[in-house]
Amino acid sequence: EVQLVESGGGLVQAGGSLRLSCAASGFTLDGYAIGWFRQVPGKEREGVSCFRSSDGTIDTADSEKGRFIISKDNAKNTVYLQMHSLKPEDTAVYYCAAQPLVNICDPGLFDYWGQGTQVTVSS
Repeated sequence: EVQLVESGGGLVQAGGSLRLSCAASGFTLDGYAIGWFRQVPGKEREGVSCFRSSDGTIDTADSEKGRFIISKDNAKNTVYLQMHSLKPEDTAVYYCAAQPLVNICDPGLFDYWGQGTQVTVSS
């Protein structure tokens, strides 16, 4: 059974940093697209940054490039999202998701989701 468990969210001041973790079980990271998405109440879920399933390269939303860095530890079957220079508009529930045979960080293409972790950035 595929399971994804996020952790690391919390309250941070604008300009601060947070690192989110996603512990995966029931599958190995190789061959799966896995990444981070976020959702604000009343808005659609959006892709933040993902590893592509085909070759493990990274697909990151243009607005987050340079601030958010995705990484993974295959030995721990864990994916991370390091977030820097956080802004109040980054406030959202952040989700980890995984799916085989996907190369785009599009939430509509992912079937396996974690429960989410809240990130709140105060001004």
